[in-house]
Amino acid sequence: MTDAPARPRPEEFASGRPVVFRNATVITVDSQGVLENADVLISGETIAGVGPKLEVPDGTLEIDASGGIVMPGMIDTHRHMWQTALRGYGGDWALSQYFVFYYLTWGEVFRPEDIYAGNLLSALESIDQGVTTTLDWSHALRTPEYGEAALQAFREIPGRFVLAYGNYLGAPWEWANSPEFRKFVTDNFNAPDDMLGLQLAFDVPDSEDFPEAAAFQAARDLGLRVTTHAGVWGATTDQAITHMYDGGWMTDEVTYVHASSLSPESYQKIAATGGTVSVATESEQSAGQGYPSTWEIRKYGIPASLSMDTSVWWSADFFSAMRATLSAFRSRDHLDLQSRGETVNVNRLRAEDVVWQATMGGATALGMTDRLGSLTVGKKADVVLIKNDESPAMTPILNPYAHVVYQAGTADVHTVVVDGRVVKYDGERIGLPLAPVRDKVAASVDHVRSTMGEEAWDEWMHPQIPEDEQIANPYQYTEDD
Repeated sequence: MTDAPARPRPEEFASGRPVVFRNATVITVDSQGVLENADVLISGETIAGVGPKLEVPDGTLEIDASGGIVMPGMIDTHRHMWQTALRGYGGDWALSQYFVFYYLTWGEVFRPEDIYAGNLLSALESIDQGVTTTLDWSHALRTPEYGEAALQAFREIPGRFVLAYGNYLGAPWEWANSPEFRKFVTDNFNAPDDMLGLQLAFDVPDSEDFPEAAAFQAARDLGLRVTTHAGVWGATTDQAITHMYDGGWMTDEVTYVHASSLSPESYQKIAATGGTVSVATESEQSAGQGYPSTWEIRKYGIPASLSMDTSVWWSADFFSAMRATLSAFRSRDHLDLQSRGETVNVNRLRAEDVVWQATMGGATALGMTDRLGSLTVGKKADVVLIKNDESPAMTPILNPYAHVVYQAGTADVHTVVVDGRVVKYDGERIGLPLAPVRDKVAASVDHVRSTMGEEAWDEWMHPQIPEDEQIANPYQYTEDD
């Protein structure tokens, strides 16, 4: 029996020395599957070895991962990060109230510094929870100045981010082709950067003339992927898919967010053109875009990734995303079969599938399967250790996939590595205090709240609920009984 490696000190991780996780249960999400009592070696920015009893260079920092699970960093493919500054404010909203609040009523009160504050908090939260790559569906970038503010937050937090540039108060066919936006792209994305990417984010509501075609053309001209909310009940329908398909804009570089209320023909078009779907199960269950689409798109072979949508409603907890997605799929299977007098004898979607969606599914949606999503030698070193020696829920680990989905939680995220850099160790972030971020968010909240006024602030936080109509009950006792 060998002694456990000496416990590294946080300051040692800044040295750039190789790092090895020892004696872990390793979920590789590649052809190796799950390895017991195995090691993962990181050298520089990449994964240098995966397997048992790895030989490592002299001076390698060793992390005792026994009793824990090492897995790839998780990937969120759709989060409105700027809205994190109003965390939980809209927890009782319906989707229409969300639209009215941001799109029609209060959208113009948000300043570039509010985008910055929300993104900063969300970015810090992402890496803290083991989400090493996050796509920021940033639909409040009214001018390039707002975009610069969003990017500034990403430059201060050592995570991997994709800015999906959008403007919900503008026409995408106009802003995507403006000289100001083109200059923003040239100034900030003039060279490939694995740590910071760019996409276009816009939606295609029902219309006869389909002006969004010019935004798709802009994306094509700039070599950018597109992410779009599709299949949102009553907002983006099959008509949008028809326009996109007939115009030749549906390719494997388009991600369809939600895709929860589309026809079989629309799903077939997505599948035929190589598109992917970003499923935000907690959002779809609560806001009513349609039933979470994982169950439906599986029939057509469409790859799914996972997302948390917005913290103005829900959390950014990716363990919750996996759990909700698997549970929603199984609930739909039960309802489908029970409606025909049958029962589920075998679960068709397994925990392993959902872990894939949270990792390789995200890499697929971002076009980065050659770099991210699995613990494969040569890929970028985005690695998470889930370990908590004092948590009853972390012992025993018998089915690693099911353990990640149904047993582990954010409190069990022990170590996080992004691009070879250890940003969290033993449950604590390294050199990333919350206080300065919290102060910026507090200032942003104060601005929004004071601009709205206390009465409006309270009314929007607590929307009136219509009274339920009570059904008369004939089963009542009387004095004669």
